[in-house]
Amino acid sequence: MVERDQGLGRRALLGTGLGAGALLAGAGTAGRARAQGGQPAIRIGFLTDLSGPYKDITGETGAICARQAIADFGAAEKGMRVEVLVADHQHRPDVGIGIIREWFDRGDVDVILDVGNSAIGLAAGGLVTERNKIQLNTGAASSDLTGKSCNANTIHWPYDTWSNANSAAQSLLSSGGNRWFFVTADYAFGKAMQADATRIVEAGGGQVVGSAVHPFPGTTDFSSYLVQARARRANVVAFANAGADTLNCVKQAAEFGLARSGIRPAALVAFIQDIKALGLDVAQGLTISESFYWDLNDRTRAFTERLKPRLTNGGMPNMDHAAAYSSTLHYLKAVSELGVARAKADGRAVVATMKAMPTEDDCFGRGSVRADGRKIHPMYLFEAKKPSESTGPWDLLKLVGTTPADRAFRPLSEGGCSLVTN
Repeated sequence: MVERDQGLGRRALLGTGLGAGALLAGAGTAGRARAQGGQPAIRIGFLTDLSGPYKDITGETGAICARQAIADFGAAEKGMRVEVLVADHQHRPDVGIGIIREWFDRGDVDVILDVGNSAIGLAAGGLVTERNKIQLNTGAASSDLTGKSCNANTIHWPYDTWSNANSAAQSLLSSGGNRWFFVTADYAFGKAMQADATRIVEAGGGQVVGSAVHPFPGTTDFSSYLVQARARRANVVAFANAGADTLNCVKQAAEFGLARSGIRPAALVAFIQDIKALGLDVAQGLTISESFYWDLNDRTRAFTERLKPRLTNGGMPNMDHAAAYSSTLHYLKAVSELGVARAKADGRAVVATMKAMPTEDDCFGRGSVRADGRKIHPMYLFEAKKPSESTGPWDLLKLVGTTPADRAFRPLSEGGCSLVTN
């Protein structure tokens, strides 16, 4: 097995202003040269946020999880050579698509992983279809990836805007949260999250009383949006954003005393890193939807223990990181089934094999991949613990609800995916 991590080189090049394209041009030539001596290498392009607002919830830890999957699969023992390339899309679709194109044209990359930005993921769908490559999207959230924009070369892990909106909305509606105000990031993910949540809220008898769209990235002051929510007499203010934006929203909602005035803050996409950054004094009682938690069961704890020696920042994996592991492992099983030569030549055949095989790993247990490319598993609703309930630095969440796999994601009949036949 060959693992090639280019994160340090990327940072050095960005520091000199040369950018990701220069890095990848050199990488492609080196990778092909190594492959000439024997069986071609499987090449995974890990496209992620290494420097922006989502760097902690995707980023380097996701690449580490992909490498853990390669090790756990036993690629070297099976005679498979697997390389991992890492690059930063900077949340710019032109940069992200440029990197993917460079990887496909000059880097001999077979599959792109993570992506972590819905606009880039949606745009990449056309490119992977055209080149017959593969997109394993484990970091973006738009449900359109398996809806109207689905394709035979893309699979979507570990959650989407529909699954998270469904989990949060059902819980809040059942406890009286029926007047919603959205604070939404102005790009594909935020808009899809608001649209999915709106449909679920209205179907459940609730009402959307207003919304505010904020620029992404770069917004730090959300006070005017919170004032609007109070003025509209909302009893739920839902943050359809992620990362640093969600942190700022939750902090400022606490400063404004929204909870004391009867308005419940709801983070529609949040991660354990967000709870850690907020601290339990601020985050306690906040509900978040996740499909993975390191302390959920014996298997998730075993995975985390194996991963810890690779983690250098003292962090813990979240569902995006776990999905990088799960998707890489399942992809390698399909490659092994088809053979490396055929897998490199026919991305659609690999995806079809991944759909035909049940998924099985320590992060998500047993699952499947549907015809629309949606990876299926349970979704969980967690609540941030009170400080007095926590027994350690990462003992942050308690399980308050489970949505079974067959109800956790949007029904096939409602997505509008062209791959689905009745």
